This record gives sequence, structure tokens and C-alpha cells, in this order.
Amino acid sequence: MARWRGRVLALRGWRRALLALLLGALLALALPPFHLVPLAVVSLTGLVWLIDATRGPRGAFALGWVFGFGHFLAGLYWIVNALLIFGWKYLPVYPIVVGFLPSIMALFTGLAAMATRAVPIRGAGRVLALAGLWMAAEWLRGAMFSGFPWNLIGYAWAFSDPMLQIASVTGVWGLSLMTVTVSAMPTVLAERPRAPMVGLISIAAATVVPLGVFAFGAMRLSAAPATGDDPVPGVVLRVVQPNVEQVNKWNRARHEANFLHHLQLSAGAARRPVTHVIWPETAATFFLAEQKPALDMVARVVPPGGLLLTGAPRRSVEGGERHLWNSLLAVDDRGQVTAAYDKFHLVPLGEYVPFKDYLPLTKIVQGASDYSAGPGPRTMRLAGLPPVSPLICYEVIFPGHVLDAADRPHWLLNITNDGWYGDSPGPRQHFAQARMRAVEEGLPLVRSANTGISGVVDAYGRVVARLDLGREGVLDVPLPRALLAPTIFARLGDWIVLAMLLAVAVAAFAFARTERA
Repeated sequence: MARWRGRVLALRGWRRALLALLLGALLALALPPFHLVPLAVVSLTGLVWLIDATRGPRGAFALGWVFGFGHFLAGLYWIVNALLIFGWKYLPVYPIVVGFLPSIMALFTGLAAMATRAVPIRGAGRVLALAGLWMAAEWLRGAMFSGFPWNLIGYAWAFSDPMLQIASVTGVWGLSLMTVTVSAMPTVLAERPRAPMVGLISIAAATVVPLGVFAFGAMRLSAAPATGDDPVPGVVLRVVQPNVEQVNKWNRARHEANFLHHLQLSAGAARRPVTHVIWPETAATFFLAEQKPALDMVARVVPPGGLLLTGAPRRSVEGGERHLWNSLLAVDDRGQVTAAYDKFHLVPLGEYVPFKDYLPLTKIVQGASDYSAGPGPRTMRLAGLPPVSPLICYEVIFPGHVLDAADRPHWLLNITNDGWYGDSPGPRQHFAQARMRAVEEGLPLVRSANTGISGVVDAYGRVVARLDLGREGVLDVPLPRALLAPTIFARLGDWIVLAMLLAVAVAAFAFARTERA
């Protein structure tokens, strides 16, 4: 280890930058759908050595930025698929999507590296400092520039139901903190602290912590009902996945055929009586609420006394201004729209153009007008269903911000259209993040996606049923029941992040004092 550390410290110029870029890209392979978690050890151990190799915080920021650029470029390259659907039309935007987004996201990695370099401690204390600052940087990334907390490093454990259970206490933030700590701790083996036992204790702790997290999760699941064994009485959902190719979805010549396809899937025979039907985001690509004939057709596939919940654009005039909304509509068996929810967290360049007066760009989603933002998370009360918090598309990726805490729902409903991104890691990453919200909040989550992944997840994040990417079909599944009481994370939210930061700071300086003793 000392020999490898020496080689990293000896690198200069472009060789050092290239290593940072490659190590950042390597870290992306620890995330869904690959879950090659051991690679995080190589990547983050190398990052600590790169930080050590710099002369000061400014150099550490530069190397941290390059590391982050490689990480986000490898983890988010698939976003460009949304533009490739339209051929060369959006060619001028390609460099922005391919390079600009990773460049912005890498600022947070650079800040974490810079702050770590500025902390005057070594050994295990420095590793803890990096882990805490990395977690803080992820939190900031989810809040600034409209927020984009995609691919938080804690999602590396999404393959394991027991490992996810700690999120009920700490949110995904705790998993990120643990992952960086454990992965970077081998750096102490390459140093020669004054107190050698400190290094051994650090490595032992790094081994024990994941085992403790797994044991906690296993115990929590052992006390839970078996997967699918605790449904809400009298509620059976039909989740529709039409698998409409994105190139055809907004083709005007295909609107009627696509709509009829959804109706056909909804009307198919069921093994058990269905009470409610769920369609994905913008399943209706027209103003459904204004089309009485279309609503009458929907009414024919709505179970008696039930509802069909569908994504559809909606427009209104408020205060003399025209608004376009990306909405979820509830339609009853008489063809009446009984409720609507408007998406509040819009996708920059996808649904609106930031700084529109200064950027010569148009949004990717069809239509000349930008979408308007809804008022925020809300709980809907719909006939025959427990109270629900709807989430459209990537609204589900924001930890602690997926529901109205003052009016707590009993389940989460995520409708989305991941067809923009093709057969890539993107839709799989999206599903993993949606599952994490179920664990954090102690609420079941139902997800209807145009081309996948659709599924029903219980309050422990366990998958009850799913339709994989690129498949057409329906899921007829009872709605799992929510936990009786909110989780610790649901009660405390972002205060958990502050508490963990304080705990890490105390532990880091305690290690530092021990090594100096």
C-alpha cells in the first residue's frame, strides 16, 4: 500500500489528472446497475492519495473536480440519448449535455476534496473528514442549481434489501457516509502513524460497520411481514406499462393508436378484481381533460367505483396568464376528472429553459411553451384509495422531499417516462432511487413507467412485483400497507444530515488527537 501511495504522490501534470479522471469513472461502476462495490475501495483510496499529493486546497479542488467530472461523465452519459431520439436537431446542445452537466456536478466533488485538504489531520481522521464532506457535498448537490441528487454513492447498496434498511434511520445519506468511510479507510495502511494500533482499529471498524448495518437490516426484515403479505384491504392496482417507443410517443400520427393501446391493456382480463388503473407519465399526449370523447373511452376501462390515474398535459389560465402543466389526472367511471396534481420539480432544458432570455435554446419536451411548476408535494385523497403523494418522473429522487409532512400520505405513486434514455443505466438507476424513498419514508411505492421499470415496492423497499425495461404488460397487485409509524428519517429529515456531520467531526478530531498522542 505504501508503495502504491508513493507512485500516486510521484505523478505530475496530465498523468495525475488522467488518474483522477479514471478513478472517478471507476467509482460509477459501484452504482446501479453494476454494483461493483469493491471498485469504490480502489477509487476512493486513490482519491485520498491524490488529495495528499496536492500542495494546498486549490490544487485539491482541481483534482477533485477532475475526479468528479470522470465520475459523472461515466454515470450520466446516457442522458444524451434523450437528444439522439431527434437525430441532429439538437446537435448544438450535445456538448452542453455531455460536458456541462458533469462539469457542474463535479464542482461539489471539488469542494469536498478542497475542504478535506484544508483539514489539518491525517490517517483515519482525514478519511472521516472526507466521508463527512462528501456526504455534505451530495446534500448540497440535491439542493443547489434546482437540485440533482442523482447517483448518490449510497445507492451502491441497492442490490441488498438488508443493507437498505439503515435508510429508515439515516436516509440514503447514511449509506453514502458509510460507503466513503469504508472504501477510503485502507489509506491508513500506507501511512506510519505514531500510534500503530489506531490504524488497525480503523481498519477493523471499517470492516465491522457494514456488517453491523447488514445485521440491523436483517433483524428489521425478520420482524416484518413476508413480502406481499400485508396488503391494504380491498385495493388491487393495475399498473400499465405500454412500452411505447419514445420516437413514436409524441408523433401526432400515433397519438390515437398509443391511446388505444393503453385502453386495451387496461381492459384485459385479470386474475383478481382490479379496483384502480395506473398509467405512466404523459400516457395521454393530448389535453385529456378537455376531450369528452376520450374521457368517455377511459370511463369504459375504469373499474366500477374506482379510478384511472394517468399522466397528461394540462393547461389553464390563471391571473390572465396561460399555464401548461405536466399533470396526473384522476378519472372516474363516469369519465369525470375528479382531481389533478401538477409536477412541481421540473427538468431544466427538458420542461423549461433556465435563463431563457439569454440562452438560444428550446426545451426538449414537445411544445413551444415552458411547463409551469406546481405548488409542491401534496397529499391527494381519491375514491377507494388511501391518501397518496404523487410524484412525476424525477421528483422521486429527492430524499426527504417527496411528501407533505403536515398531511402524511399512506403511499407514494411515481409515474414516469424513462423511454427517453433507451436501454441504458438511466432507467435502472431511477428505479433504485425510487425504492430508497420507500425505505426512508416507511411507505409503499407504486411506479408506472412507459417503457420500464414499473413495479410495486413495499414499505421496506422490497420489490413485490415489477415489469422490466422494454417489456409491455400490466401488473395486477394489491397495494402494500404503510408502516404504522413514520420512520426516524421521515420524522427528522435533513436534521439527520447535520447530526451525522457533527458526529463525524467529533470522531475525526478524536482520531487525530489519538494519533498525535
